[in-house]
Amino acid sequence: MSNPTPPFPEPGSAVPDFSMPASHGRTVSLHALQGHPFVLYFYPKANTSGCTKEACEFEAALADLLKDGVNVIGVSRDGMPAIEKFAADHNLTFPLASDSDGKVTEAYGVWVEKSMYGRKYMGIERATFLIDATGHLVQAWRKVKVTNHVAAVRKAIATLTLQAAKAQ
Repeated sequence: MSNPTPPFPEPGSAVPDFSMPASHGRTVSLHALQGHPFVLYFYPKANTSGCTKEACEFEAALADLLKDGVNVIGVSRDGMPAIEKFAADHNLTFPLASDSDGKVTEAYGVWVEKSMYGRKYMGIERATFLIDATGHLVQAWRKVKVTNHVAAVRKAIATLTLQAAKAQ
């Protein structure tokens, strides 16, 4: 009997392909990001408190991340009008992508059964993926707690940057 495929990418494996519409009239795709490391983070819903805090923390760190050559992309299943409003309300300059058909959230294993007040429902598990310049997963954070999360991601990026510098 063969081992089942994990429901999400494993470190070292190639990440699932994607192409999605994003804020400010952009499109984000794995193909367009080839050659540069990036952070792909999934959030449940635009303009909710935890999602706003996380997005604002990524925005605050964005200049340093871009200086390190790392792009940031946020993904939810919200439609583009909600995403555009979220980006405008909080001056978010990095792409926020709409996975309205759910293919990307399912491919990355973040569309999960959740429970609140005894009611079960499907939703996005807050998760972040650090992907290298070749499209392979470096590190995944699942069931993310927003507090100090961006700092943890930046620490992993610093390690990745150091490894890349040593390899040259």
